[in-house]
Formats: sequence, structure tokens, C-alpha cells
Amino acid sequence: MKIAQLQFVPWEKIYNFLPNDQILAVGDKVIAKTDLGMEMAVIVGFLDIDEQEYKKYLIDEDSGKAKEETQKNETDKEPAGINKIIRLATPADLEKLPRPEDKQTALDYCKQMKEKHKLAMKFIDVHFSFDGSRITFAFIADGRIDFRELVKDLTRHFGRTIRLQQIGIRDEAKIMGDFGHCGRPLCCKKFLSELSSITSEMADIQQCSHRGSERISGICGRLMCCLAYEEAGYEQMAKYFPPLGTKVSHEGKRGIIVGHHILKQTVVVKFFSKNGEESTRVEIDLGGRKK
Repeated sequence: MKIAQLQFVPWEKIYNFLPNDQILAVGDKVIAKTDLGMEMAVIVGFLDIDEQEYKKYLIDEDSGKAKEETQKNETDKEPAGINKIIRLATPADLEKLPRPEDKQTALDYCKQMKEKHKLAMKFIDVHFSFDGSRITFAFIADGRIDFRELVKDLTRHFGRTIRLQQIGIRDEAKIMGDFGHCGRPLCCKKFLSELSSITSEMADIQQCSHRGSERISGICGRLMCCLAYEEAGYEQMAKYFPPLGTKVSHEGKRGIIVGHHILKQTVVVKFFSKNGEESTRVEIDLGGRKK
């Protein structure tokens, strides 16, 4: 069974939809019905799962409980809970999309109203729903913002339902784009469709946390997404290392492991003199050769 993964705007998460027996490919623009109305989205991937996995997949994200079989009905045997893709977008559909200048005009007006109400928030992007019923403004801010009066002004001006959605600073980098430490365009702007969690443990296992946070952080100020690329490889290589503190014997001398060099596949061994004081430290590969 195949599930299509859709993204409606760059700063929202990826949603899963039923292909509805249509021939679809990554990159296709489609029309889908959501809980908020009709929307246009881009297919960013597919999930191939069996029937048993599909039942597990039907989890209500709000309650955390599995959706019940009673959600099936007599006219539609597909499990409920996952919306379906209506159809591929047509040239006529694409013509309905707002022009870049229209989006910029709306964004500029929103920023003016933000200044009027003296709100500490930064607007990043705007999204017009495909059915024309609402406009969503994406912003970043420190903490919660009371923007009720701002929404009233925007509703009166645009004559549509207004949504303000707070996003993270990593989403801002994904929308605006820039260049990373490597000199290439940001991964989040170039090809990462969904931002995964990057942890300090990823930097620790790759032995680069000692470089300082500014060296392993992106322009967003968060740990770089590329730390996740080689994590699995480092974890695999690290499996062969004895734990720090392991007592070893090398060339007739007793020592203790005090350091790892995962890429070089070596360990640092501290040796002691007869009186118990440290005598020397030697880097030895896992095959027993000195370096």
C-alpha cells in the first residue's frame, strides 16, 4: 500500500495522503482536500507499507490513540483518517496561484499593521489558500504574542479568514536561504523537505563538539542539519571500540584506554610506570599498531 507525502508550504510539516488510485510522482503538484479546505501541494515522497503497518499508521496525532476500524464505511472501503488527493493540478489551477508581487503586497501590509500594534514579531512568509478562503502569515517571535487586534485589522482589510502561524528560526532559514560553512546553498533550502531533530549527541559521536558551537551551528543558530548525514556511519564504527577506562595490555605493558579516534579507528592508551605514575600515552589502532 502506498501513501503520498505532501507539503503545502515550506514551513509546515509533511502530511500523508492517499493517492486515490492515481499515477503520481515526486514533484507533482496536486489538489487535496484538507480539514481547512481545498489546497494545492507538492508531492515530496512516498511511503510503501503493508496492511498491518497501515493500521499502525492510522494514529490520531492529537489523541495518540489508534483510529478505530469503524471509521470505514460501506461506500468507501479505504480507512478513514487520511485524506485523499483529489487530482493532479492543471494549468488552470496554477494560474489561480497568487503572483509574487501580490504576496509581497500582502506581507508588506501585515508588517505595517504589526508596527502599528507594536508587536515583537517578524513576518517571514504568506500563504494564500487554493480556494481563496483564507490567508496564513508565518512569523517568528520569542515566546507567545497577543495578536488578536492585528488579526482583526487584517481580516477587515483582506476580507478573508486570517491565520497567523508561529514558526521556528530553522524554518526562516529554509524559506530565505543562504550559504553554509561549506560554501554551498543551505541543505534546508536546496533539498531537505522536512527538518529533523539535530542533537548534541550527534556532534559528540562525530567528535566535533570541541570545535565550539559557532563551528557546528548553521546561520539559523541551531546545530547544522548535516550532522545527521554521517551519524549512522559513526555509530557503526564506534561499535568496535572498547569503552573508555578499559584496561589493556600492549607490548608487555599494562595501560588504560583514555581516548577514541573513530575515523582513524585508533585508541589512546595511557601507560603507567612501576610506581603507579603516568609514564606515556600512545595512539594505537585497533589492529595493535602504534601511530
